[in-house]
Amino acid sequence: MPQGAKEVVAASEPEPDRFAEVIEAARNPAPPQGFGGATIERRPIAEQVTSRIMAMIKSGNLKAGDRLPTERQMGIAFGISRPPLREALKALTLMGVLESRQGGRHTVTDLSPSRLVAPFNTMLSIRDYDVDEHFEARLVVDLDLVRRCALRATPEERQRILQHAVDGRAFHADPVAFRLLDIEFHQSLNDAAGNRLLSAVAQGLYDVGLDMRRVASTIPGNIEKSVGQHIAIAEAVVAGDAEAAVAAYRSHLKHVRDTTVEAMTGPHPSDRG
Repeated sequence: MPQGAKEVVAASEPEPDRFAEVIEAARNPAPPQGFGGATIERRPIAEQVTSRIMAMIKSGNLKAGDRLPTERQMGIAFGISRPPLREALKALTLMGVLESRQGGRHTVTDLSPSRLVAPFNTMLSIRDYDVDEHFEARLVVDLDLVRRCALRATPEERQRILQHAVDGRAFHADPVAFRLLDIEFHQSLNDAAGNRLLSAVAQGLYDVGLDMRRVASTIPGNIEKSVGQHIAIAEAVVAGDAEAAVAAYRSHLKHVRDTTVEAMTGPHPSDRG
């Protein structure tokens, strides 16, 4: 066929699916790098699939909003059965990397930090909750954030943090209002640190164990002590004293941890009137 005729035929055909080569690659002994390739190597298959998909996202071959092939297409491409494939897709969905859309197809999410740390609460359910592990993680993340906050916050951010701390004095007897203000106080510290990813991780850690902290906030004296500690943290931030801010925040985390333990060892929340 003349070259021009080939061009006419090609132009009349629909644009190939961007994953069409995946199926062909699975049959090719020397495939190009991409979604498909040789059969998955014999270590945990679901883990290998997860790694392949994550590698494509990191390299830019998959971007936010891209729709993955059908399970059948991916199974052929990877040379695996559906159970391990579904396990991998489920893991990536729990991680916030993929979301399942109507019709069973999976789509790459916006990959925002807040979305990627949202699964903390799911993974660390109250049944699996380890208070020591939780607060060890908060010490690592939160103390670094408050240090950055004391060094980087703008004058406006410092005043906002102080105002949130001082406003807590009005809520010594109102646990619900205090919890709302507490979220704002900690978020204002995180935001002023100037690192969105660390801030998102801190927010995810803050959300873990909230059921127990709701109970802790109803124990007499706990809110008043927390408010005093918030003010000490805020004053150190306003002064730009990173060392004092870290020390004050460390004391606050110890108080929060101790009262969380107290709530866990007391009557179950459903037993309280």
